[in-house]
Amino acid sequence: LLDEIVGILNEYKDYYMTIEGHTDDVGSDAKNLILSRDRAASVKAYFAGKGIAADRLETDGFGESKPVASNKTAAGKAKNRRVEMDLKLRN
Repeated sequence: LLDEIVGILNEYKDYYMTIEGHTDDVGSDAKNLILSRDRAASVKAYFAGKGIAADRLETDGFGESKPVASNKTAAGKAKNRRVEMDLKLRN
C-alpha cells in the first residue's frame, strides 16, 4: 500500500500528504504522544527514502486522544494503533 501511495505522489506533484499517528490507551499520555509522533515519522521516513520530498509530507501525532474504536477490547485497541494519511492539493 505504501508503495502505491509513492506512485500517486510521484504522479501528482501538486499534492502533499498529511500523516497522523495514533495509539491505544495503554501507557501514559506522554509516552503515547511520543509513540504516535514516532509512528508518523516512520511513515514519512519511508516515503522520503523512496524519493518523495520531505516538504510534501506533514506529520503529527495525537497519542490516544482520537480513538476510532473502544480501548476496552483487543480489537478496538488494534484499530486505535494506526497511521492515517490524507492527500491534499497545494493551494
